[in-house]
Amino acid sequence: MTQMKIALTTINDVKNFVNTVSRCDFAVDLSGGRYTVDGKSIMGIFSLDLSKPLDLLAYTDDPAFAEAMAPFAAE
Repeated sequence: MTQMKIALTTINDVKNFVNTVSRCDFAVDLSGGRYTVDGKSIMGIFSLDLSKPLDLLAYTDDPAFAEAMAPFAAE
């Protein structure tokens, strides 16, 4: 499993994130507060509070995925 904090502050960030994770053949979940949504669902992501970092949980240990998520990493 890969866990990290990400920040999706603009509409383009969300669009690019969904385009990236949609190519994955494993599940990706995003949590914001007490809500968890499918990371491949643009509508689900927009239902979260995007003003705060989100918790990403991907069901893979592939280092290439972590590298692909680097641009979205929360500071």
